[in-house]
Amino acid sequence: MSQLDLSIESGEIVGLIGPNGAGKTTAFHLIAGFHPPSAGTIRFKGDSIVGLKPHAICRRGLARTFQLVQPFAGLTALENVMVGAFTRERDTAAARRHAGEILDFVGLGPRRDTAARNLTLGDRKRLEMARGLATRPELLLLDEVMSGLNPTEIEAIIGTIRRIHERGVTLLIIEHVMQAIMALSHRLVVLHHGEKIADGPPALVARERKVIEAYLGEAGDGTAP
Repeated sequence: MSQLDLSIESGEIVGLIGPNGAGKTTAFHLIAGFHPPSAGTIRFKGDSIVGLKPHAICRRGLARTFQLVQPFAGLTALENVMVGAFTRERDTAAARRHAGEILDFVGLGPRRDTAARNLTLGDRKRLEMARGLATRPELLLLDEVMSGLNPTEIEAIIGTIRRIHERGVTLLIIEHVMQAIMALSHRLVVLHHGEKIADGPPALVARERKVIEAYLGEAGDGTAP
């Protein structure tokens, strides 16, 4: 990353896009505390979170998902989400109730007792979102929750994301499914070689020459806006 200036207002859905290797996931690692920044600061709700561990940042209301979903394979869907719920809940019964509510919300209620290893990719993506939601985030970072899914599954995930936003959660989303991110985002931020090259309404950003050139450099990968 190189002097990235990124701000997110409460209530926004911001899409973070760019060609492969642009630095999107690195930005998530920095924001969520998995990597320390070599310079600059990261603030959440006005306070610096630089130097805090990921679990401490999560307790403050900032959660993230991962592109490569890695649930606890031997645990049920409910037990996986309870792990997230324990970020806020100390009582096991309360964590179980909250996890069950979140599973119902994302459409996994009927699979609550299914071992994570037996879930489809689409359901594992939902489970990843549910684990993040169980921490009661104010800001949720979603890392390619639609990758590898078919069109029907993508439409379902879009609907879930919209419902998450309706619950008052602010969203920062990395996504290569351009039709989806264009439809969801209030604002797009474009990275290229670790630098921000565009920031604004999706319709305007998609027409910027720098953005078009950055994507056309990845010939034939289908990600161009």
